[in-house]
Amino acid sequence: MDNLILALEKVFSPEFTVFFAALLPIIEVRGAIPLAMSMGFTPIYGFILSILGSMLPVPFLFFGIRPIFRYLMKKPFFDKHLGRLMAKTLAKSDGIRRYEFWGLLIFVAIPLPGTGVWTGTLAAVLLDLRFKTAFPALLLGDMGAGILVTAISLGAFKAIGL
Repeated sequence: MDNLILALEKVFSPEFTVFFAALLPIIEVRGAIPLAMSMGFTPIYGFILSILGSMLPVPFLFFGIRPIFRYLMKKPFFDKHLGRLMAKTLAKSDGIRRYEFWGLLIFVAIPLPGTGVWTGTLAAVLLDLRFKTAFPALLLGDMGAGILVTAISLGAFKAIGL
């Protein structure tokens, strides 16, 4: 992943590099904010770029994932793997199922691997949450995670003297 980011930095602007890093499912704001700060961006600017990048795929995922899954579930190879992915996502989503908006917001706001916007969107779709409920929860949760990551990054950068 580091090689991908280094290659992006050579071809694209630093802003696009941070935006694109936030767009990726595993990196999201958890990796994009420290990346932005390491590139010299102010914490606020890095936060904004990261939130915009991580939230861009939400409508496409929310409205596009169900037809794609329906199609792929008809294929034997994908049926097994998607079934596992859905089961794993649903296993993490008891709080979302119970508390809907607040459960989804808290789930996304916890900056741990597997709890970001991509997984939250997938859980919202699998639990049949409405977009008007899910999107604000995803956005606020992403912003909460971004605030935590920014605070942690500021402390880490200050501790190493940057």
